[in-house]
Amino acid sequence: MAGDPQADCLFCKIVAGEVPATIVRETETTVAFRDINPQAPTHVLVIPRVHYPDAASLSAAEPQVVADILRESREVAAGDNIEDTGYRVVFNTGAGAGQTVFHAHLHVLGGRGLQWPPG
Repeated sequence: MAGDPQADCLFCKIVAGEVPATIVRETETTVAFRDINPQAPTHVLVIPRVHYPDAASLSAAEPQVVADILRESREVAAGDNIEDTGYRVVFNTGAGAGQTVFHAHLHVLGGRGLQWPPG
């Protein structure tokens, strides 16, 4: 069922404490942890505790949780002292956009110059 933990989902296992992660922040609705393959000095994933495969399905079902994720991205940036120098937030939605774990998540990237367009 949408929103319920999935036994085969890596991020659901991180939320449950079954898989270790370097957690930087937790709220009632979100967990933020460092990416294991960082693309910038700060590269943190902010995920909902509920399982939805991507940002589109999460936003349709639980828009308040999307707002919580965005709020936490700012807190992550502040905690890593990149709030004033600039940071990027990214939702990859679908394999064609580079999503590899199908549990909605937002990337917080910063601590170096980030060019545009990306990739």
